[in-house]
Amino acid sequence: MPRSQNKVASHRRRKRILASAKGYWGARSKVLTVAKHHIDKGLQYAYRDRKTKKRTFRQLWITRINAAARLHGTTYSRLIAGLDKKQVGINRKILAELAVSNPDAFAEVVKFALA
Repeated sequence: MPRSQNKVASHRRRKRILASAKGYWGARSKVLTVAKHHIDKGLQYAYRDRKTKKRTFRQLWITRINAAARLHGTTYSRLIAGLDKKQVGINRKILAELAVSNPDAFAEVVKFALA
């Protein structure tokens, strides 16, 4: 009985891996085993950094809110505490956007939170 090699599936698998490695430098995009390792590592970085991105953006928003709050004579923590006390459901992303693009509206939010 002849040996079964499953050429179609293995060729398709190799093609898919090398297509994913397109744009990588040197052997990383040409040699199957090297490409496989770099694809796996790239996917690990992507998974990790999707979490890190959320962390980084939250830090940025807090920094922007704090800077804008200090222009109005308060701090970030006092502003957030005031908003919580008044039960205002505005998140940090929107607050940071207000602070940057619409300072007058942010000033009103600060006044309301501290009143």
